[in-house]
Amino acid sequence: MQDAIRKMLKERNAVMLAHNYQPPEIQDLADMCGDSLELSIRAADTDAEVIVFCGVHFMAESASILSPDKTVLLPRSEAGCPMADMITAEALQARKRELPDMPVVTYVNSPATVKALSTICCTSANALEVVESLDADELLMTPDRNLARNTAKRTDKKIHLWDGCCPIHDRLTAADVEAVRKAHPDAVFMAHPECRPEVIEMADAALSTSGMIRFAGESDATEFIVGTEVGLIYPLAQKYPGKTFYPASDKMICPDMKVITPKDILTCLQEMSGQVKVPEEIRVPALAAVERMIALSR
Repeated sequence: MQDAIRKMLKERNAVMLAHNYQPPEIQDLADMCGDSLELSIRAADTDAEVIVFCGVHFMAESASILSPDKTVLLPRSEAGCPMADMITAEALQARKRELPDMPVVTYVNSPATVKALSTICCTSANALEVVESLDADELLMTPDRNLARNTAKRTDKKIHLWDGCCPIHDRLTAADVEAVRKAHPDAVFMAHPECRPEVIEMADAALSTSGMIRFAGESDATEFIVGTEVGLIYPLAQKYPGKTFYPASDKMICPDMKVITPKDILTCLQEMSGQVKVPEEIRVPALAAVERMIALSR
């Protein structure tokens, strides 16, 4: 199966991307692993004609936004994101009418149609930087209430929340953290900014998935509690075999991130199925919001 996939990737001039939460056998097959937007940016810089994105729907949309001339394939069309489903363009337009005129900062874990209505996008790693860059004292942040609350604690600006969340990160409680810390008292606790504020307050570091991978390598610690989806433990253990990683909770499993199989990848390459294409009238304003963020980071 692996040989057949590699052969088809070569024949299609395709690059295969895998998010850090994908199963080990998918990560092992991929040309690139990482955070969602990071992968889309890296794939846009390749000469590949086809992008096979092993992740969820909004990630494939992001790849389409950044690489309109490439064919983007999502091996399982039903692989979605509950957080991204908690906001729609229509609902955002309605909320904007209720509020005074202000910038809209949208987390990349969102539909393309919502990005298209936003002032600027952000990632879990640069949310504060994005908020501080805006010439406004008040803003609306969508769709993750936890990321918004965690950002609000670090800025003097008033942030209006959207009542959405990642159910996987939101289910991690302070009691869960207390229990795992009691079991592993010497471990450093890394938490994702999508976690609840009370969990972030308990963390030694609040980081994106790629940030956790970098932090674990730079730290002198040899034990870590990983406060994000359990799939990240595989790349951490692969990269740092001399260190030990514990899940903050065995409940932190995203079923949408586990649906893609090697057989799905082979089928989508053979049939060129599962194409995700963002229409130009949505792609262009969505790209503007993403590019404002990228320009800020650069």
